[in-house]
Amino acid sequence: MGQDFFPKKLEREDQDMSEFSRFMKANKMVKENEKHIVTESLRDENGKPLEWEFRHISSKENEEIREQCTIDVPVTGKPNVYRPRLKSAEYIRKMIAASIEYPDLYDAQLQDSYGVKTPEDLLLEMVDDPGEYNMLAEYVQKFQGFQSSFQEKVDEAKN
Repeated sequence: MGQDFFPKKLEREDQDMSEFSRFMKANKMVKENEKHIVTESLRDENGKPLEWEFRHISSKENEEIREQCTIDVPVTGKPNVYRPRLKSAEYIRKMIAASIEYPDLYDAQLQDSYGVKTPEDLLLEMVDDPGEYNMLAEYVQKFQGFQSSFQEKVDEAKN
């Protein structure tokens, strides 16, 4: 095989070390938490809706959530052949719960007050209005860097 088959490597002398150092972790921007009103049904003593605090999740956390929500389904007409299927509602619910910094959805006392045992179930009890929940899902997806919501992508794929 000829030398032209393989891509040419970048010449190290062309790359200034100070330029390369820009990629070091110390130079990486920290993504700030954001506050957002999630539901009108939870208010403070003055009647103002409560703000919830959201944090960015890492790509690794997102992949772990995605993997937890993916199941293998059999391919029709092909024995012993499976394809992965994402349980999208569960994925969105877990991503939202993982994004919420405050209130602490893992707090046992808060869970007990709603009669639930998981952060995801608590989320559904606290935001029990379907319209507010859908708006929350859209907000979190955009906050996490998804340009269009997952539901928009599902709808687009169906058409």
